[in-house]
Amino acid sequence: MVALSRRSSESTRRWPRPGPRKVSPLWRAMTFVDRGFVRLVGRVEVTGSIPAELRNQPMLIAANHIGVFDPFVLTCALREAGVNPRFLLAGGLLDAPVIGWGLRQGGSIRVDRRSANVAEAFGRVTVALRETPGPVLVYPEGRISLTPGLWPEKGKSGAARIALAADVPVLTISQWGAHEAVCWGTEVVTSWRDLVPSVVSFFRAVVNRPTFRVHFGPLVDLSDLSADKPGDAMRAHKRIMQAITDNLVRLRADQLDRPRFHDPTRPTTSRSPWWPRA
Repeated sequence: MVALSRRSSESTRRWPRPGPRKVSPLWRAMTFVDRGFVRLVGRVEVTGSIPAELRNQPMLIAANHIGVFDPFVLTCALREAGVNPRFLLAGGLLDAPVIGWGLRQGGSIRVDRRSANVAEAFGRVTVALRETPGPVLVYPEGRISLTPGLWPEKGKSGAARIALAADVPVLTISQWGAHEAVCWGTEVVTSWRDLVPSVVSFFRAVVNRPTFRVHFGPLVDLSDLSADKPGDAMRAHKRIMQAITDNLVRLRADQLDRPRFHDPTRPTTSRSPWWPRA
């Protein structure tokens, strides 16, 4: 069991402890269906755990982003770890007709990146994270990795800033294999032909049944960092990304250079500063 850091202990004393989270029955049903759906596509291997005392408390969970299918895999893994997941998402996703409605049922938190008042929007997210029970999942990279080796991108310090401002614990998830379920596809869909690669790759995965590996890491120690100190947000971001990468190495030890699975539709437009060079 992972011991709570000094920061998370202080947070418990400073802010009122929320009561048990009330999860929508519909969201519970959706995550149950998701679990069966993911296991239909491939094999799920979950290692590590979420400390029991944190499962109903405010916490940020940071994960690497490797494909369009990995939110389904992470939802499945979190449910098996005893957590009904919530997401920290851009407002556009939550406004989508079907997907957004489902995510709102789960209590996902909106991030308005283009808000006219960025400080006010940041404050709302911080309060929502701190005062509502249950972990919230976020992708610090902000998008699917487009690095040649599919190692995490540089990312931005937004998630770290939110964690420091809300004074909540941060736990990491490292994952591998979900990129084999559905191809990256295309950024803009103009006709049904644009969906063909993704659909074909999905049915190929159902036949081949790739392994989806998910590892819950320990809490990231941010106890010496502060939201008010210049540079601490970037220091926190580096610690979070390094923790994700260190555990990712173990999941893909036989594919440290390039993924064995080649996705011809995924562009490579950036390099990873976290790539564990030999």
